[in-house]
Amino acid sequence: MSERGRPRTFDRTAALRRAMQVFWARGYEGASMSELTAAMGINSPSLYAAFGSKEALFLEATDFYSHTEGADIWLALDEAPTARQAIEQFLCLTAKAYSQSDRPQGCLITLGALHQDSSRGVICDDLRRRRAENHIALQKRLECGVAEGELPADFDSSAAATFFATVQHGMSIQARDGASHAALMATVAGAMAAWETLAGGDAA
Repeated sequence: MSERGRPRTFDRTAALRRAMQVFWARGYEGASMSELTAAMGINSPSLYAAFGSKEALFLEATDFYSHTEGADIWLALDEAPTARQAIEQFLCLTAKAYSQSDRPQGCLITLGALHQDSSRGVICDDLRRRRAENHIALQKRLECGVAEGELPADFDSSAAATFFATVQHGMSIQARDGASHAALMATVAGAMAAWETLAGGDAA
């Protein structure tokens, strides 16, 4: 086949990463097809051939985000030796990730689509599922703290997981509004100051 007749090829992973960046910065609704194709370096027919639809592209982009940009934050839960250190490291890594200047601020899973309607039901359901999975990961790490004797037997792991997940979601909005790393770390300090209260101990 001549070069003229050869089908155009592209790096699918690189294109997906660029689409992720657009969705991350603009959200699902705010990201236009023209922005996506320009960022990905392909035309609309190629986008539909490779990814199926804008909705399917977004779902794949959020999965890519979860396995790349967000991975280190959640690995901290398993790697830290105590539940307290796990939560603190989780929040510190969140502050670092959300405030980097070379990428959109905040979290795609939190900010990707906030308003549900019939046209975005699948998108919102997927993001809600991912947030629920994150809550479960926090809860399980806290339950390990209970099992290991770090936290009292009557510690409410679900409520505490909700608290720290809510802190993380709030940090995402702070970052999108322009908060600095120092400002986000102040939020982390405030959240960790609540640890003793949540754990039923005396405040330090």
